[in-house]
Amino acid sequence: MKAALLQLTSGDDPAANIAAVGALFDEAVGQGAGFILTPEVTNCLSTSRTRQKEVLKPEGEDDTLGALRQKARAAGVWCLIGSIAVKTDDPDGRFANRSFLIAPDGSIAARYDKIHMFDVQVSETEVYRESDGYRPGERAVTAETPFGTVGLTVCYDVRFPYLYRKLAQAGAEILTVPSAFSAVTGAVHWETLLRARAIETGSYVLAPAQTGTHPATRGKQRQTYGHSMAIGPWGDILADAGEAPGVIYVDLDRKDVEEARRRIPSLRQANRFDDPE
Repeated sequence: MKAALLQLTSGDDPAANIAAVGALFDEAVGQGAGFILTPEVTNCLSTSRTRQKEVLKPEGEDDTLGALRQKARAAGVWCLIGSIAVKTDDPDGRFANRSFLIAPDGSIAARYDKIHMFDVQVSETEVYRESDGYRPGERAVTAETPFGTVGLTVCYDVRFPYLYRKLAQAGAEILTVPSAFSAVTGAVHWETLLRARAIETGSYVLAPAQTGTHPATRGKQRQTYGHSMAIGPWGDILADAGEAPGVIYVDLDRKDVEEARRRIPSLRQANRFDDPE
């Protein structure tokens, strides 16, 4: 299966973002990709809660989800919408950061709500409190496809290896990590974390990412690291998008997963032990 990872510079205008992702989607289809992946918050990347409340919609009304479902159906391809921000019916008004796996008939094959919220202080001037606006998910998700079992995650999840081990033990052969990674932490941690998750589980890791300085009509502009990556089950970098928007491609073969896990069967070798006192 030929997979295409789209690298975007999404802003806080969902209509403009749909046009940008649609053009790259069509490019990937033209290159023969059968599995197309987009980054985290494909529909709207914004630091302004006011702007988010204005433009975000419930899942059933989201224009980005509708457009990409139509495109997947028209092209007959699988699509991972890395995530879209959607309104929920939660009493506190928080959104969901939700990843979707779309089947070639346009149906939703799987949904995953990001579990780990990005609540960090990277520096004195760079502080994130994702949980202020988004409520965390509570369930790990895998989905069967003809080219392998997919385990869905989003961005900050990559720092929690037990999630990936559980997904792999549940049968996942392809781990998706759509992201809008901080430019500061990306420079030192991104590649290492992705390769570690691949090596620990003997899985493909596909990480489509946001990149650059993101347009904002309101609030502070975000900067993200880019470098969408495809990592092989042996931990090798198969493709790196660099810093510009665009598309990278990788051929997936589940036999490579079988071989990596045969050579290093660590998923079956964990011993039980007591916690330290």
